[in-house]
Amino acid sequence: MKKYAGWITAATVAVLVAAGGITYAVAEDGGDPGPATPSADSADAGFARDMAVHHQQAVEMSYIVRDRTKNTEVRRLAYDIAQTQANQRGMLMGWLDLWGLPKVSAKPPMSWMGMGDMPERGDGSLMPGMATDTEMSKLGTLNGKQAEIFYLQLMTEHHQGGIHMAEGCVAKCSVGVEKRLAQGMVDSQQSEIKLMADMLKKRGATARS
Repeated sequence: MKKYAGWITAATVAVLVAAGGITYAVAEDGGDPGPATPSADSADAGFARDMAVHHQQAVEMSYIVRDRTKNTEVRRLAYDIAQTQANQRGMLMGWLDLWGLPKVSAKPPMSWMGMGDMPERGDGSLMPGMATDTEMSKLGTLNGKQAEIFYLQLMTEHHQGGIHMAEGCVAKCSVGVEKRLAQGMVDSQQSEIKLMADMLKKRGATARS
């Protein structure tokens, strides 16, 4: 646990800073979070809830690989992803608090995208791109190059699912600052997918999909 202390502390600070800046972000958006405060069933709320869950797994995955390899390149990428997504998760949860909306919903994940009737993925994989519990456990048993390759493959798929969801918010969300955050996710994760493809190639591997 001590090995993660530095990362966890930094991530916690990032989340607190992000949460503290929510009101300012909305104020910069004109002092109005949108046409009206989003409803619990809105795309804005759905995206915030679902992406927060999606991001949490990416953070956990990155903590795991950090302790499974000594490769500077992979550890740096994992650190960047953990910091960025912990920060963004804090913003998403902060918006739900600001709007007075629940952080969980009885509806299936991604219902706000019209995907609530998608087949049950099971084994901990709640949304497209998310790793299963079995895959997360496997990552925790690998070391060195094997851990690097599996992490890069899992994170590539995770980013692909995240991009799909973020593009949904860009199209459907009504809160300007949230739409901009979603577009930023699309841009940065597309760039990281290209980087991870190069990193996999260096290791004689490719993405799984």
